[in-house]
Amino acid sequence: MAVPKKRTGHSAQGKRRANWKATKPETTVCSNCGATVLTHTVCTACGYYKGKPVSKKVALPAAEPKPVKETKKAEEVKEVKAVEEVKEVKTEKKTAKTTKKTSTTKAKTAEKTEKSAKKTKAKKASEE
Repeated sequence: MAVPKKRTGHSAQGKRRANWKATKPETTVCSNCGATVLTHTVCTACGYYKGKPVSKKVALPAAEPKPVKETKKAEEVKEVKAVEEVKEVKTEKKTAKTTKKTSTTKAKTAEKTEKSAKKTKAKKASEE
């Protein structure tokens, strides 16, 4: 069996692969509905090919969708959403309380800084 003597380098490998390019698929417009379709294929929107109905499944208009039965998972999801909404309301209340607390603490700290500023001014005046 033939075995290469040397390993193929990166540039040689890249030059060899340079001509492998992807091409865009050819498309046409459906003569019946005007949707974009791959050439030589049946239209997926209306089921026509070359102006004639081919696919009965797609060509006929769809009937009313069947009602979806709610499963246990759907009920569980609803319950989880309800619980999340309750948690959101509780967190909103907590944030409102914390904002009130922070506003009062900010006022207190402002008062303290004013008092300390007055004391330092009084010390400087007494030193002079």
